[in-house]
This record gives sequence, C-alpha cells and structure tokens, in this order.
Amino acid sequence: MTQAEPHRNTDAHLISDEQGNAVRDRPWIIRTYSGHSSPKASNELYRSNLAKGQTGLSIAFDLPTQCGYDSDDPIARPEIGKVGVPINSLDDMHILFDEIPIEQMNTSMTINGTAMWLLALYVGLARERGVDIADLNGTTQNDLIKEYLARGTYIFPPEQSQRIIAEMYEFCLEEIPSWNASNICSYHLQEAAATPAQELAFALANAISLLDLLKERGQFDDEQFERSVGRISFFVNAGIRFVEEMCKMRAFGELWDEYTKDRFGVKNEKYRRFRYGVQVNSLGLTESQPENNAWRILIETLGVTLSRDARARAVQLPAWNEALSLPRPWDQQWSLRLQQILAYETDLLEYPDIFEGSVVVRSKVDDLKAQAREEIDRILGMGGVIAAIDSGYMKSALVRSMSERMSAINTGEQIVVGLNRWTEGIPSPLVGGEDGGIFKVDESSARDTIASLNATRAARDPERAAAAIAVLQEAARSGASMMEPSIECALARVTTGEWAGALREVFGEYRPATGVDGQKLSLDGERVDALRSRIDLLAQKLGHRPRIVVGKPGLDGHSNGAEVIAVSARHVGFDVIYSGIRLSPDEIVQSAVEEDADVIGASVLSGSHVELTQQMMDKLGEYGAGSRIAVVVGGIIPPDDFDVLFGLGVKRVFTPSDYELIDIMESITEVIEANQDTE
Repeated sequence: MTQAEPHRNTDAHLISDEQGNAVRDRPWIIRTYSGHSSPKASNELYRSNLAKGQTGLSIAFDLPTQCGYDSDDPIARPEIGKVGVPINSLDDMHILFDEIPIEQMNTSMTINGTAMWLLALYVGLARERGVDIADLNGTTQNDLIKEYLARGTYIFPPEQSQRIIAEMYEFCLEEIPSWNASNICSYHLQEAAATPAQELAFALANAISLLDLLKERGQFDDEQFERSVGRISFFVNAGIRFVEEMCKMRAFGELWDEYTKDRFGVKNEKYRRFRYGVQVNSLGLTESQPENNAWRILIETLGVTLSRDARARAVQLPAWNEALSLPRPWDQQWSLRLQQILAYETDLLEYPDIFEGSVVVRSKVDDLKAQAREEIDRILGMGGVIAAIDSGYMKSALVRSMSERMSAINTGEQIVVGLNRWTEGIPSPLVGGEDGGIFKVDESSARDTIASLNATRAARDPERAAAAIAVLQEAARSGASMMEPSIECALARVTTGEWAGALREVFGEYRPATGVDGQKLSLDGERVDALRSRIDLLAQKLGHRPRIVVGKPGLDGHSNGAEVIAVSARHVGFDVIYSGIRLSPDEIVQSAVEEDADVIGASVLSGSHVELTQQMMDKLGEYGAGSRIAVVVGGIIPPDDFDVLFGLGVKRVFTPSDYELIDIMESITEVIEANQDTE
C-alpha cells in the first residue's frame, strides 16, 4: 500500500508552501508602546503584556532620557516618568529588563538624540548578563531628522547627529547583525500634519541622505554596504483615509526598491526590501466622544495589514484614550486584543495580495510616487535633508500643512465625527469610574527614581567613570568611533545626563528654525474681520498691539500646534514672540516681562502642565507681573486639572477639543481685555 501524496493546492486565491499546501502567513510582531513612572513599574507592565500575548517590546522613554538629562536636573524634574520610563544608568536597565530574556526578544526603542547611549546600555546589560550581543534583535529609532522637524528631542547639531547614526551602523553591522541601527520615522511627520506625499518624500530623502553619508565615510565595501541598506527599517504612520494610506505603503515599497537599486546599485533584492513597522495615527484621535477612537484605530490598522505586498512587519496601536492621557494597562490590553483578533480569528493571513491588479490602486500609487519624486528632487537639489532643515524649508512645509488641516476642520471641509459634526451624544461610560478613564503617574515614583540615581553615583568607581567620559570626549573630538567608549561609560555607571553633557561640551546644542515666519492661514470671514477690528481698538487702549509670548516650557517638543497658534495670533493682529521649544518657565516669563507682553500662551503635552504652570506663576510673582501678564495654557489636560490650573491663576485652558482657531483667538483677546479693564 503506497502512502497518499500530499494534497497540492493550486488555487490562486490561497497562499501555498513549496509543496503546494495551503498555509497562513506569519503574523506581524504585535507590540504596545509602553513605559511609565519607573523602571520597576515598566518592567511589571512589560511582563504582564508579554504574558497576554504581546510578541515584542516597544519602549517609551521619558523626556529627560530622550533629551539627555539626569532625573535630578532642574529642567527634568517635572517630566520624570510622565511619557515613558526614566533611565539614568545601567542599573536602571537591569531593573527594566528583569526576568525578560533579551536574547529572545525583539526590542524596539523609541529613542533618538540619546540612541547611541541607550544601545550602549542595552549592550552593557547583555555583557553583564553573559549574553552574546550578536543574539540581540531589535531597533533603535535613531532618526534625528524627524526630531528637528516634528518631535523636538534633538540634542546635537544635524552634522554631528548624522555622524553618531553612521557610527552605530558601522558597529552594528558586524557586532549586532540583526539590529536596526536606525528606524527612519515618518510617523511623527504625519502627526505634524504631513500629507502622504510629504511623508513619503521626507522619509525617503532622509534615508537617501543617510546612505549618501555611509558611502562618503568609506567604511564599508560593496557587500557590507548592501547589508547596511538591508538593516534600514522605517516606522510609518497610517491615517484614517484607508485607501490612500494603503496605497502610500505600496508606494513606499516601490520607491525604496527603485532608489536603492538605481541610485545605490544594490543588486540583492532581499536588501532592497522595504521593511517597516507602524503605529497608527494619533493626530486624529479626539478628546470629544473618545469612544469613536476605537473605530478609527481599527480602520487605520487595516490600512497597514490588508495589503500583503505592503504589510507591516510590526504593529503597535495607540489606545482609545490617548487624546486624554497615557493609557492604563486595560486600555493597552484592548488595543492588543484588536491586533490578536485581526491576526488569528480572521482569514486575513490566508490570501495573497487582494489588491493586486486593481486599476484604482495602481493609479493612486503612481500618483503618490510622482508627487514624492518631485519633492525628493527638490530636497536633494537643496543639498539633502540637512540643508533643507537648516534653511527652514521642511519645517515651514509641515507648519503650513498643519495650518491647512486645522483650517479645513474649522470650515467643516474635513469632517471629524464628534468634534465638528454630530457632536451631540450620550456621555461615554468609558470615562467614568474613579480614575475618569485617565492614567496618572504615581508622584512617589519620581522620588524613587532620584534615590536610585543617587545610589548609583555613590556605589560606582568615580575614577573609572571619569576616565570613561574622557575617552568618549577624545573620540568625539578626533573622529574615532564613539560606540565602544559609550559602552565603557555604561559599564562604568556613567549617567544619561553625564554622557549627553560630555558630548554637548564637544558638539554644542542645536536650535532650529521655528517654521513660524512667513506663514499664512486660510482663516478669513466676518468673524476674523470683526476680531481684527476689535484688536485694533484694544491696541489703541494698550498703546501697542496686544502682545503674546507663545511658550513651550519643559522638555515637550511637540511644537507644531504651538506654532499654528503663533501663526493664528499674528494673522488676526497680535504681536507674537515665539522662541521655539525646551525653554524653562523662567526663560518664558523673563521674555514676557522684557517684551512687555500682555499674555503668555503655554503649550504642554507631556502631562507636566501643573508643575510647569506653578513655576511660571511663581516667577511672574517674583517679577511683580502676576496681575499684569495673563497666562493661558493648552495641551492634553484632564478635566480634573482645570480647577487646579484656575486656582494657580490661569485664565483659560485649551485642549484638543478646542479646534476652532478663531474661538481660541477670541478667547485670548477677551482675557487681555478683561485684564486691561482691571488695571
């Protein structure tokens, strides 16, 4: 009796293995973006999420860690553990990854300015555990371009930052061959309102400039260079316009294949593959009717999973309440279950690309590619992304796109359900309960973090730490690789602030163009005309144009919203002073006093609004300007904090639900009028 031959599946609508048997694709890496409070609390969260079926880690670091400050630095204290986990030294990394086998883990770190440092800490952790670093697998985001344009956690000037990224590629290629030294991040570009064509163009121009740099440095032979191209990954955003976003992903893949083949001569198709992870759009999540966000997240996820030829390799989803606060563990679980149901309960992974042959898809992809090529040519014609950043071109383009988006929402041209259309509804039960659906960091965790930092400093060998810093600085000055000196700094228990401070002394710090100058809004109509007349009358009473200092106190670098407010205020007739991001409350208040401002508009999206506002109010009191200069605050601010801010003397509080620019401008004008009448 002969054994029956295996069934050979010849149906074109199914995926088959080499023997012709129907198979399912492997699901993408399932992650949640998480980290908060302290290394211990974050470790507990990671182990819980892994036990629930998460298949990779995506580490969120707090702003001091991202910007290269120790937790006890004065500018860092209000931000400790607010938007991610604080990491001050290798001791913290041991706590963060306790009982997590890093050699079995795919770990993504959302870190940029201090990316070399965090990778050095991860390598140091592996060495002290006896793990072969060649077994490590993961990504350091390490995309400084998007930091200069959208996110704002840059530290060093672009040229030095690019050098750091290149040195990480040179180290990782042989030492950690499965590690992506950088992750070209277009996610934050879309969060800054980039159009699909801009997202394509800016991200690809960034990657092209990086490969140009690797070529110029001459550290790789042809085979090594091809492998380095294969280690470039992308981190992409997916918005609510499902068809357009899915076509954007296909355009990304095709353009990347073309540029790596034609411009850089990469022969191996494997190394030309567009590899990307994704977090779906947070910009479109609303504070109003937040339950609607669950459906937005689902639809946006389909844009990066339905098309097999352009499917993400890793997906992390925001939670429904991200427009309100950091997600709680249950909120993260809800987003995790969405991915699991899509990957394991549906038949999505059983079929070849279901859009292959679509005339509509082909036409849209070609259109996006043509727009992107035109923009890429423009950027490369300027000398590449560094020149386009230094000139202010790319930043201004994003501020313009954000202004146009907000204008479209204001006019109703762009409908956002629950925000500017169908706003009446039953209050959401999701924001009920004792916590109101909002996560708040335990304030005691900041004290614990600083205590741990002090313990590390007390226990280390100070001579070894000082010697390691000296070697790092010499490498920075001489042009030698800083990677091994950074690893020695990690092993010597040098701290995050010390590592970044040592390089600040050599490289300096960067202050980019704001993108505000020369911008115009499509904001007009009878209300705008009436407000301008009203401001003209107010100017006569004041003896000058009403003057606003738009400020970003603390380390929060999400600047485009503040810049749109600055542009709007100038549009209706205010004198506007805006100096960019990462200013101390003292600097903002001093500027307001020196400029004889009438109002300070402070933007805080990190959750540190109470602490930073208190510092501004205290400083205004020291200057004797507390009654003369009014303060308004905008950001992601829970309703429970409104009364706290009003109690501190704040005149108005604005949140993402306040999308009408003219409403905001009228409200600020009312504040100045009322303040002037009481003097």
